[in-house]
Amino acid sequence: MLRAGIVGLPNVGKSTLFNALVENAKAEAANFPFCTKDPNVGIVSVPDERLNVLAKISVAKKIVPAQVEFVDIAGLIKGASKGEGMGNQFLSHIREVDAIVHVVRCFDNDDIIHVAGSVDPVRDIEIVNLELGLADLSQIERRIERTRKLARTNKEGQLELALLEKLAATLNEGKSVRQLGLTEEETEIIKGLGLLTGKPIIYAANVSEDDLGTGNNYVEKVRQIASQENAQVVVVSAQVESELIDLPEEDKADFLASLGVEEGGLKSLISATYALLGLRTYFTSGEKETRAWTIHAGMSAPQAAGVIHSDFERGFIRAETVAYNDLVTTGSMTAAKEKGLVRSEGKEYVVQEGDVMLFRFNV
Repeated sequence: MLRAGIVGLPNVGKSTLFNALVENAKAEAANFPFCTKDPNVGIVSVPDERLNVLAKISVAKKIVPAQVEFVDIAGLIKGASKGEGMGNQFLSHIREVDAIVHVVRCFDNDDIIHVAGSVDPVRDIEIVNLELGLADLSQIERRIERTRKLARTNKEGQLELALLEKLAATLNEGKSVRQLGLTEEETEIIKGLGLLTGKPIIYAANVSEDDLGTGNNYVEKVRQIASQENAQVVVVSAQVESELIDLPEEDKADFLASLGVEEGGLKSLISATYALLGLRTYFTSGEKETRAWTIHAGMSAPQAAGVIHSDFERGFIRAETVAYNDLVTTGSMTAAKEKGLVRSEGKEYVVQEGDVMLFRFNV
C-alpha cells in the first residue's frame, strides 16, 4: 500500500484537507474498503473509473480499488526538531512513508491567524524543510557515532561513514538529501534511517475556492521552489474539499467544473504521487472481483504477480494479458480473444499501465 505523510505549519489547512480527503473517499467509495486506524491515519481508496467499467464487463460481485494511507501529523513550528510544539513527537510516524505531502498556505483570510503573523509560502516552506532537515541531521549524527567504531576495522563501515558524513554536510548547508541524487547502493545503505528530506515531496498549495482554477501569486512562489527540488505542485482547496463532502455524487463534477477544475484534491494528489514515484496500475477482473494493483514502472509479469502473492511469482508460468482499452472496445474477454488481442506473456514481459491480467502459475 502506498503511504503518504502530510506535513505543514499550524493553520495552513493541513488537517482540514486530511479530514476532507478521508471523508470524500468514504463518500465516493462507500462500497470500497475504508477505515481510520487512529485520529491521524486514514486509508482511502484510489479513485479509478476504469474499475467500474471492468466490473460491468466481468459482472464482478465486488470491486477492490488500490489504496493509499495518509498520515497526518501535528503542525510543525520553528524549533520543532528541538522539542518545540507537538509536531516533532510525531515525525517518527512518517519516517516509513513513501512520499511527503507538504501543505502550504496560499490564501488570505483574516479570520484564520497564521502562526507567523502573515502569509508567506517561501518562509513557511523554509521553516518546515529546516525542521525536517534538523530531524534528519540528528538521526545521522547518532548513526555516525555508532559507525565510527565499525569503520576502524571494516571496509563497509568506512563506506557508510563517508556517506553519512556527506549527508551531514549537505544538511548543514540547508539542502535536502533528495538533492544529492544518491546511487541505489547509497540509498540502500541509509534505508533504515527513513530520512525525511530524502523522500519525494509534493507541495500541496492550499488556496481559496476562488483561486482553485487559476492559482495565484503565492502558488507561483511555491512552483519556483518546487522546480529547484524536482518536486511536484498540486493546487488544492481544503475549503472546496470540505464542501464536496455534503454534495450528492452527481453534483460534484458540476461544482468542480464551475470552479474551473476537472477533479477533486484526492485524485489530484494521488495522481501526482503516482507520477512522482513512478507507479503504475494493472487489473485483475473476473466474476468474483475486479481489483486494481499498484506496481512500480518497469516491473516484469512475475514481479507484478508477486504483488498479489509471493507464490504467484515463484510459480509463474505465463500471464494472459489484454490492454484495458482493447477489452473495453471489444466488450468481453471472449471477444478480445477472438480478435487476437489477448496475449500470452512470459517472464520477460514488462507490465504496462492498464493491463488486465490473468496469471497462470504452479503451486
